[in-house]
Amino acid sequence: MSDSPLPPPPAAGLSDVDIWPLTGLRVTCGDLELRAPDDRMLLDVARLAAQGVHAPDYMPFLVPWTRGTPVQVARSVMTYQWGLRQRTTPADWAIELAVVRDGQPLGMQGLYAKDFLVTRTAETGSWLGLRHQHGGIGTRMRLLVLHLLFEGLDARHATSSAFVDNPGSSGVSRKIGYRPNGVLHQARENGPVDSQLFVLDRADWDARRDELRLDVTIEGLAPVREQLGMV
Repeated sequence: MSDSPLPPPPAAGLSDVDIWPLTGLRVTCGDLELRAPDDRMLLDVARLAAQGVHAPDYMPFLVPWTRGTPVQVARSVMTYQWGLRQRTTPADWAIELAVVRDGQPLGMQGLYAKDFLVTRTAETGSWLGLRHQHGGIGTRMRLLVLHLLFEGLDARHATSSAFVDNPGSSGVSRKIGYRPNGVLHQARENGPVDSQLFVLDRADWDARRDELRLDVTIEGLAPVREQLGMV
């Protein structure tokens, strides 16, 4: 009997991108980048959220995940993000990318779709740490994710929504060229609230103003397209 070691199984040669293509996705413009957070960065994202995402007397989210102690908020971020990882299939995907500058997360930019291969429509949603707001980052991160959606994933429509008392989010949508698309009546923290719905079609995206045409690069797109069934 030989004492030589057995050859490693073929799986040992699998790269991180082979296993989970989102690990290689990068959407970049200047000093700003969108990328899927690993657990190390996710801990920093959770710390950022624990430091505040909005004023205490306001709630911009339907699910009030920002309520609670700093530890409770941070843990809510972790458990929610871990849960999203199982929802990355061609039929139903929820992709949340960290907004990163100089290696540090500033917030999260999400992209969500069901039956995308049929509808070619996805919803965007996002948040920024309180200290990073009102500096133009919200518009840039939306433009980056729309570039990924329209130029990288061949979308025909992008949708978004904002509570009517959240003019900042609505302002970003209107600035980019979204059109109003109805109103949704909802319950927020046991009270009624209206959400303004918006839609941006491919023609709207192509017709955007010159100052909204950023120099964006996408890395690692092909494996993500394969993971989402776009072959």
